[in-house]
Amino acid sequence: MLLVLGTTIGMYALALGRVPGRWLQRNVENPRVWGAGALLLVAAVFSSRTVALIGAGLITLGYLKKPTFDH
Repeated sequence: MLLVLGTTIGMYALALGRVPGRWLQRNVENPRVWGAGALLLVAAVFSSRTVALIGAGLITLGYLKKPTFDH
């Protein structure tokens, strides 16, 4: 059940560029990166720890603010 939920949320974020839920919408700055990380975490169930670490890293990057280049 959790695998289906994680896959659905990851695909939603990756395809639409938005995350579901108010809390996630307020906190996730890069939804496509976050969605890719969620999909990799789901895939890590069937593969290796390395894929899980990459997925967790992408989810973390999804929470970071986009850089601005104002001088």
